[in-house]
Amino acid sequence: MYRPLPKYLIIKPSLIEGLGLFAIQKIPLGTDLGMTHIYDERFPDNYIRLPLGGFFNHSNNPNCKIIEQSIDELGNVIPHLRLITLKDIIAGEELTAFYTLYIPK
Repeated sequence: MYRPLPKYLIIKPSLIEGLGLFAIQKIPLGTDLGMTHIYDERFPDNYIRLPLGGFFNHSNNPNCKIIEQSIDELGNVIPHLRLITLKDIIAGEELTAFYTLYIPK
């Protein structure tokens, strides 16, 4: 069965902005939460946003990081971005990452 989010995450209103991604159970440091975006040059900013990528918010003090990878879990060459925890996440905590949507001049 397809699950757009890992079973330990939910989407709910955020105090940061709009909706956010929240843990419903403890998530250990270094957990790969999955793909957030897949590269496709036909789209704005060259990425297709996946369900996981649509709801985590920005923070200057993040508890997750975004990494670039080229090979997926099955060994296919697909450039994509993934969300990884930087610390243990407690139940109820919002997941955040440091990111920018543009390069300041």
